[in-house]
Amino acid sequence: MPDDKAVARPPAFIGSYVLGKGFILAPEQAHDLIQRDPRNKDVLFPYLNGEDLNSRPDCSASRWVINFHDWSEERARGYPEVFAIVERDVKPERLKNNRKVYRDYWWQYAEKRPAMINAIKGLDRVLVVARVSRTAMATIVPTSQVLNEKIVLFACDGVDVMALLNSSIHVLWAWKYSATLKSDLQYTPSDCFETFPMPQHLPLLETPGKSLSETRTAAMRSRECGLTKLYNLVNNPQVSDSDISKLRECHKVLDEKVAEAYEWGDLDLSHGFHETRNGVRFTVPPVTQNEILDRLLELNHARFNRVADAASHEGLERSPVRDNEGVAAPRGDTLF
Repeated sequence: MPDDKAVARPPAFIGSYVLGKGFILAPEQAHDLIQRDPRNKDVLFPYLNGEDLNSRPDCSASRWVINFHDWSEERARGYPEVFAIVERDVKPERLKNNRKVYRDYWWQYAEKRPAMINAIKGLDRVLVVARVSRTAMATIVPTSQVLNEKIVLFACDGVDVMALLNSSIHVLWAWKYSATLKSDLQYTPSDCFETFPMPQHLPLLETPGKSLSETRTAAMRSRECGLTKLYNLVNNPQVSDSDISKLRECHKVLDEKVAEAYEWGDLDLSHGFHETRNGVRFTVPPVTQNEILDRLLELNHARFNRVADAASHEGLERSPVRDNEGVAAPRGDTLF
């Protein structure tokens, strides 16, 4: 088996939990507030949720949101028009909340995700995927907005990592170890990403990742559709339009490069319309799907055991570990 060492993974986070419909504004309302006082740009941002990410051709936010960050009440009151909205529409409901911190800091988000904010400092764009989705397709979006809790954020802007998350190899793992909601995948970082063993040669994915991103973006814009509708076409055997065929070819090349990044040159990557737990999809054959999952699990266990052994040599307790190689075995498959 190839060397089981791999590149470090970026940290992943669930987006901000706002808790309060009064924070949310229509774009026109936000723009009007900024026009009346340009300082309001400090506390008004596009608000991207999972539905926007998967349904809009440019993956942009359809609404805006008020964000007083981790500021004191005194500082927040320095933006009187905006603060008045939160005081009127958020405060009454938050004061009824059972959690004291939510009541005491009613002008702030319930979960501000400070670790996430710190992790993406200096990044203009970040990699994201909708938490609830049929496609489980990742893309890159600007950081100059608030990401809703229905989005999973990966603290990097690398097109190589984006390519990996869009590969059949990762999507199969995500479907295997995620929960489901009706026919949708519920992407949880701890189950779908932190346990996912990264490949040995991630830079191989940069070129196919760029090609996938450019081809997909062009198709979404020309068809004026989002990721969900686009991949409904990709996975439909009856559709043979040139742009959809080109996108399928991008996924074929990408999967081949991902297999190469894992040093799995012997895999049968005969892409076609194959049965999966999510119905018929354009992907690799069922036998290969099972082989990929077996190999990923073997890597997962090997890395877990290597880290656990190192810990035992240092006199530490042998327990599930998640380092930046993703060494914790998925639930139900642990070896200890």
